[in-house]
Amino acid sequence: MRSLPLLPAAAALSAVLVAAVPAQAAAIPGFPVPKVYGTAFQPDPGHDFTKGLRPRKDGVLRGWITHVDSGRVEYEPIRWVKGRKTKGYFVGPPEGDVTAYASPVAETVVFLSAAGCSGRRSATTVNEKGLGVKRCSRKELLSRAAKAERPALITVYRGEIVKLQEIYTP
Repeated sequence: MRSLPLLPAAAALSAVLVAAVPAQAAAIPGFPVPKVYGTAFQPDPGHDFTKGLRPRKDGVLRGWITHVDSGRVEYEPIRWVKGRKTKGYFVGPPEGDVTAYASPVAETVVFLSAAGCSGRRSATTVNEKGLGVKRCSRKELLSRAAKAERPALITVYRGEIVKLQEIYTP
């Protein structure tokens, strides 16, 4: 039978194809999502903030990007503060607090914007929870993050930011 000699070649080809698939193409686990408007900072047990800026453990963080440097970003947790005259606003850790992280942004990052890809606030694109639904490019994410701190749910997987979903704030 001619099919028997082809099996090793097919197996070799299959191994090459599997090796060519980037690690990022693997499915991202379904991490628990924090409350969108949570009033407490999310803890990160076991993270030693005295050892400099490092990636957060795998999972979803309610936070915002504070600094962008050629594809690597610094970010910190945020919490919701109820307002007296408005519904409220997000705040980061107090001045002098070292609670911050740094991670590269994956080339295949999923960026879901609450303001559309043009960045104009008049083009709100959110779901019923106030989370962005319009998929935009990595370039747009880095450009927007360099200009201002935008509240978001930041998903870290294997040390990289693989998903960022903006939180709408009126």
